[in-house]
Amino acid sequence: MITLTGLKLKNPTILAAGIMGTTGASLVRMANEGAGAVVTKSIGAEPKEGHPNPSMIQLECGFLNAMGLPNPSYDGFLQELEFAKNGSSVPVIASIFGGDADEFLRVAEGLSPAKPDAFELNVSCPHAEGYGAMIGTDPYVVEEITRAVCDSVDVPVWVKLTPNVTDIVAIGEAAERGGADGVVAINTVRAMAIDIATGYPILGNRFGGLSGSAIRPIAVKCVYDLYAALDIPVIGVGGVSGWQDAVEMIMAGASAVQIGSAVSGGVGVFGTIADGIDKYLDENGYTGVEGIIGLAHEVI
Repeated sequence: MITLTGLKLKNPTILAAGIMGTTGASLVRMANEGAGAVVTKSIGAEPKEGHPNPSMIQLECGFLNAMGLPNPSYDGFLQELEFAKNGSSVPVIASIFGGDADEFLRVAEGLSPAKPDAFELNVSCPHAEGYGAMIGTDPYVVEEITRAVCDSVDVPVWVKLTPNVTDIVAIGEAAERGGADGVVAINTVRAMAIDIATGYPILGNRFGGLSGSAIRPIAVKCVYDLYAALDIPVIGVGGVSGWQDAVEMIMAGASAVQIGSAVSGGVGVFGTIADGIDKYLDENGYTGVEGIIGLAHEVI
């Protein structure tokens, strides 16, 4: 059991946004499969179809996707969130997005009747025009959005950061100034694939975001830097597929880890990773995961 921004998690693994979080039933299933908490698909103010197919492909080093934030809007998702809350034994975090502070606020207030345990602000999607990283690269805007939501809700607020910036710490500090209870690092890395037989980009949107093992070292460095600079918890995400990856992320400074692409190999990944972490802690004389959070900062 760990405590993260006031939430009780049975283990430090969390379902990442956008993966198996489109319905209440799938969120409950991930909770039942061992996740310590679950995050919904990112939800906006209006229904959105997303980008044309192909919207996701597998590469030798991970996955490349350009979904474009498809979602039914907060009105269309409210019942799914209520189902997840009623059926899940773990915290349910609502991921939300918008084009500005007012839109984020509208979505947060629209989903609040379902009583999510926390909100995760998506200011980091790399392939949605007018949303995500297009606004999440500006510290002033991130601080403004964070403050607007934090001032209007009575549950923890996490801010999911983009790695597609020169200095992710500056964005993390802006989120902290805005009142964020925690930051999530990282979202996918801008990337592209081209079909050499035709010369055309493979994705319908031409470019998208890379996830999977290829980005784990990037995520570890971002977590490491954020942990050193911030006074709020960092939730690590990016390329975690085994317990060793999770331990590495935690040693960099993560208080918990989100798991996304690795779910493609089986939904039992949460329990497997949680068990591996526990075994590692026991074998090395630690009484809990708190003993290794940020350990890499102490050995220099």
